[in-house]
Amino acid sequence: MSQQSAASKPSLQGVRIKARKGAVKAHAKHEPTVFRDQLYKYLEAVPEADFDAVTNKLIQAGSNLELLKYADPLFEAILIGGLIQPGGGYIDDGAPVSPFTVFNAKEPAEVDDIRKYVEVLNKLIRRYKYLQKPLEESALPTILQYIHKWSPAQKDKLGITIGLLMSQGLASASCLQSLAKDHLLKNDVSIDVITLIFRAYLVDQSMDHLSATLKRGGIKDLLVFFPPNKREGRFLEEHFKAAGLNQVAEWYAKKQYAVVKEGIVKDLTELCEREESPEQIIAAIKSRQDASPIPDTELIQCIWQGLMASVDWSARPDQIEGLALREVGKYAPILEPFCQGPKTEVALINVVQVYCYEDTRIIKAFPQILKVLYNKDCISDQAIIYWYQKGSKPQGRQHFLKSTEALVKFLQEQEEDDSEDE
Repeated sequence: MSQQSAASKPSLQGVRIKARKGAVKAHAKHEPTVFRDQLYKYLEAVPEADFDAVTNKLIQAGSNLELLKYADPLFEAILIGGLIQPGGGYIDDGAPVSPFTVFNAKEPAEVDDIRKYVEVLNKLIRRYKYLQKPLEESALPTILQYIHKWSPAQKDKLGITIGLLMSQGLASASCLQSLAKDHLLKNDVSIDVITLIFRAYLVDQSMDHLSATLKRGGIKDLLVFFPPNKREGRFLEEHFKAAGLNQVAEWYAKKQYAVVKEGIVKDLTELCEREESPEQIIAAIKSRQDASPIPDTELIQCIWQGLMASVDWSARPDQIEGLALREVGKYAPILEPFCQGPKTEVALINVVQVYCYEDTRIIKAFPQILKVLYNKDCISDQAIIYWYQKGSKPQGRQHFLKSTEALVKFLQEQEEDDSEDE
């Protein structure tokens, strides 16, 4: 026993001891600065305006540095010239500003100048595709969260950069959700940055393209970027019109119209199914119009769609046309108060035309429907004649013009007789 205890204990040699996860994480907190310093060495010798050389150096760095692991420090160095500390601002360790950064762009910031910096990012991400996800999911949201820390000139550069990144498909609009934080809503910081981003985006792309990008990014309502006391459509439209972005204001108005129209159609269908009186239905429509006004031409279309959606079209084929005429006559008193003026009357004729075109069961009843609406004072003879001559929709135009030829001829003759009597 004594000999055994005196013998030396066995030891593990040549075995790598795995560090604890906690120790690795603690050490990793200091590694971004090491990565930053190594990245700077690649960029220090490159002339400031040689964007191709910068691109080559960054691609070369990707062969030796762990770009995926340090994607956030990489993009922070390129976009804002240094690493962000918790709470915003640069990490205060005496490090210089990045030799290559968007913040070095000329002032005042211009799209054509910033585009050169974005092209460097574009080529880098095309080479290392795994960098796009951390750019849009981590780096950009973090930078936008602290955008109030930068000077007005720096905000301009960042806003234009992000707008171009989004327009080129290098970043998702989901990164904009960081701008909805309370501390950024004060003093219109969020909406001013959004305006910069949109202006840069629309240099290369259409409003429809921007709308689709916002939808894919989960941005449902631009009002979330306004202070709580300005979250009304009129403030949004005024802001973008004043900023020279009329297309954004018009797009938002149309979007809101669509929501309102959908609500009107739904409410009307329910009211008709409950067999409410025409007076009650008219009052409900006017109340909705007062709360959320839409153009009269849009409103008349909604009323027609809502009324027709409540009709049970399960009659026999040979009875469908008669049913259509009865239902139109029944609902004409609801339509009549809202047919104020030639434009609205022509809009009503057009919505009837499209409705009959889409439902071929009642396509032949179109002239008779116009007669019912004419006799119920919903549309005038001048509106019918104008529609016939130059106001019709392209859907089934030749068929509908031919089928109403006799009616229009009768109205024209009647109009001539009236003028002769006078």
